[in-house]
Amino acid sequence: MTVSSAYSRDSLRQTYSAAWHKRIAGLPLSALEALITDVIALHPEYQALINDPARAVEFEAGTDGTRENPFMHMGLHMAVREQIAIDRPAGVRDLHHSLCANFGDVHPADHVLMQALGETLWEAQRSGQPPDETQYLARARAAQRLGI
Repeated sequence: MTVSSAYSRDSLRQTYSAAWHKRIAGLPLSALEALITDVIALHPEYQALINDPARAVEFEAGTDGTRENPFMHMGLHMAVREQIAIDRPAGVRDLHHSLCANFGDVHPADHVLMQALGETLWEAQRSGQPPDETQYLARARAAQRLGI
């Protein structure tokens, strides 16, 4: 089971807000809360939204002049981090390590994998087939070769 499969949209957003409040207050975090707050910490532009639980639950992408959904963005970060933790698809951990070395930072390395993952999931949804892990890694490696 993945992080997101155990939650509804609203409860996941409430979990993000609650974890962030705990981190700000210096309270102990569960492993999941630590993962969530590490991702939130990478995105100061989302922190005001997450800091307001009611606003976070009500947020709809595109209604406030933004096209990006911060919760989808952070969810992709978390999906990539789950993949790295279990090295699935096989080789993703080594690829991420190589991307981190190339960029000198985990955040842009995550973004390369997130872009490839997003494209792979979109393609799978469109075709009605399971995501192609080989294609996912190939996309990420191609982006790495291009320096994206």
